Amino acid sequence: MNRFIATAAAFCAMALAACSGGGSEGGQAAGGGAITVGFSQVGAESEWRTANTRSVKEALAAPEFRLKFSDAQQKQENQIKALRSFIAQKVDVIAFSPVVESGWETVLREAKAAGIPVVLTDRAVKVSDPSLYATLIGSDFVEEGRRAARWLIEDSEGLAGPVRVAELQGTVGSAPANDRMRGFKEVIEGDSRFQVVRSQSGDFTRAKGKEVMEAFLKAENNRIDVLFAHNDDMAIGAIQAIEEAGLKPGQDIRIVSIDGVRGAFEAMKAGKLNATVECNPLLGPQLAQIIRDVHAGRPVEKRVQVEEGVFTRDQAAAELPNRKY
Repeated sequence: MNRFIATAAAFCAMALAACSGGGSEGGQAAGGGAITVGFSQVGAESEWRTANTRSVKEALAAPEFRLKFSDAQQKQENQIKALRSFIAQKVDVIAFSPVVESGWETVLREAKAAGIPVVLTDRAVKVSDPSLYATLIGSDFVEEGRRAARWLIEDSEGLAGPVRVAELQGTVGSAPANDRMRGFKEVIEGDSRFQVVRSQSGDFTRAKGKEVMEAFLKAENNRIDVLFAHNDDMAIGAIQAIEEAGLKPGQDIRIVSIDGVRGAFEAMKAGKLNATVECNPLLGPQLAQIIRDVHAGRPVEKRVQVEEGVFTRDQAAAELPNRKY
């Protein structure tokens, strides 16, 4: 009997040790294992996005984190599939930069039901229940649009109207495209000299920006005084189209864009781009801290913003060596 009790006690001790000492494939091991993070990126459509991805991967590195990374290639269906895969793998935290704003309600409810906190990076979503995500870290896109418009008005002081403005929008339905357009128009419509005469999506890519700008320049009554591009890559593509049309970008057509990537500073230094509004992609370190906090159950701000500025071509040569993206 004593031998039976001793054997039973040893068996229980082994079972308890196995239960407490191990960790699941997707979870954090007791006593301090890696935090498993499922991250779904929009794609690789621009210099900004490439820098953003690099920052995230560097910050969510082993041994503290176990990163499961997915590239959605700018398709929402790919991103939803990735999120469901993360849920099935029982990751500790999901983070993603949404392709578009709407259409996330169902999959986010699935994550919540599984007890997996969700962190939005760079872009917002439209959902009926804000508790479906823990926080959003990123830029104020509306303010970026306002800053572009304010720069334009200040740069055009003393200029008689009408000033004809063309707009290269980002991906249709995406938060930065919607918000940057709203912020720009909010300010520019207060000055009667300015008329937005053309507005079309360039999908945040250099190639599409060039293609749309070519169409703008070939259209009837095609005079354009200013181009507002929702990101630098589209602006750089448009610069190519403007030059091929025999015009001088930065002079015949003034150009303001958003992101502040190295390519924009090089274009400003060459006199082909007039101004860029910074949108900082280096979110990795802040994202890592937020993931630590939500995984530990600590409270986090619902909206975390980054500090950014506006740069003109007069500043480009001095600032270019300092750019990290």
